[in-house]
Amino acid sequence: MRPCKLVVYNASVSFVWVAIGGAAGSCLRYWVSLTLGPITAAHGFPWATFTANALGSLGLGLVFVLAEDRSWFGADLRLLLGTGVMGGFTTYSAFNLESIGLMQNDAWGRAALYMGGTVVVCLVAGALGVIIGRAIRG
Repeated sequence: MRPCKLVVYNASVSFVWVAIGGAAGSCLRYWVSLTLGPITAAHGFPWATFTANALGSLGLGLVFVLAEDRSWFGADLRLLLGTGVMGGFTTYSAFNLESIGLMQNDAWGRAALYMGGTVVVCLVAGALGVIIGRAIRG
């Protein structure tokens, strides 16, 4: 049995890796927004978000596969890059990977419910956030 102190220490170190990666991913996401902002404005399509989501999906898939083979990635690097950087860069990458996992496991009904439900719930939550924000702002 492991002492509690060791478990708490390991959890603390894990949070540090996630925080460092999250900060880096958030800064990268902001850079993509600044870089593609003019294209987004010119074409009326959210290219920055689309690009971040596509790249984040690619990145998380890559990290996930490489992390399966422990000789490539240790747990700390997986937390830094996967949960941290990709989590800070986009949340769509995790949604994408989970959807693919459901489909690969032939859980088509759950995959459809998860994908459709995520879109609907997020749109409703976003609209609710706008309504609440406008109400607070006055």
